[in-house]
Amino acid sequence: MATTKICLITGVGPGTGTALVKRFADAGYTIAMIARNEERLAALASDVADTHAYPCDVSDEDALKDCVGRIQSDLGAPEIVIHNAVGGAFGSFLDVDPKTLELNFKINTMALLHLAQLTTPAMIEAGHGVILGTGNTSAYRGKGNFAAFAPTKAAQRILLESIARHAGPKGVHAAYVAIDAVIDVPWTREAMPDQPDEFFCMPVDIADECYRIAHQPRSAWSSDVIIRPFGENW
Repeated sequence: MATTKICLITGVGPGTGTALVKRFADAGYTIAMIARNEERLAALASDVADTHAYPCDVSDEDALKDCVGRIQSDLGAPEIVIHNAVGGAFGSFLDVDPKTLELNFKINTMALLHLAQLTTPAMIEAGHGVILGTGNTSAYRGKGNFAAFAPTKAAQRILLESIARHAGPKGVHAAYVAIDAVIDVPWTREAMPDQPDEFFCMPVDIADECYRIAHQPRSAWSSDVIIRPFGENW
């Protein structure tokens, strides 16, 4: 009898999140989808087989713990967890509201910690599992207008490195996937109508790379990955 493979994905929006759901579902995974938009999740669940909607605000610690508990009860223990939810804002350190930085920290970093604490013990017991975080190059540099965002992404990347060092030898592959690009979603196309297709990073390609990383052989695990379109100026 085949064992059901469970993949939990947060931040299931119209771009990368939806692409991740479809990529892993196509590969035979049962998907637990987390996002705040209940209507979007319900529509995706009706469109993609073996996907399940779990509306939740990941910045709410108690709600997230309850949500993950329901997923584990309904579907089983996830063997792959992808934290794709993101909170962001622009502004210098003089301009930003400290509460904005605090909220982004809850979404980007604390939610990752909660997810890891709730799901990796079962992975460690099983001797295998994957936890991925999607981010961007704000995790490596603090540009002047990213004061309410970059600190949280840097903390997220370092947290995943700490998870990798602790849980990696126990069979759990933890990795950070930074996307140095403008992702191809409707609002970015509207904001940049003159940019050619190759300027954007396609969500399906991001999802393919995340899938590849989640299925690497143990002798060659990636832990810190940056992807970008070929024409990106970096």
